[in-house]
Amino acid sequence: MEKNLLNSPQPEVNVIDSLFAEMVLDNALLNFRKEKIHEKIDQSLRDRNKSEFLRYTEELKNIS
Repeated sequence: MEKNLLNSPQPEVNVIDSLFAEMVLDNALLNFRKEKIHEKIDQSLRDRNKSEFLRYTEELKNIS
């Protein structure tokens, strides 16, 4: 049977692991969002749509 001690470092490890996992997930979501915005910028260039291009480049600047 496992003992739960008050001075056990286990909760600290769980908090650190949880924070690390959250950072990895946040980074993955940010990279995914940037990739999608890049695709929209490329499409706006192909469509020669200046207003969409400006909107998406501004959005990319705001999240970078």
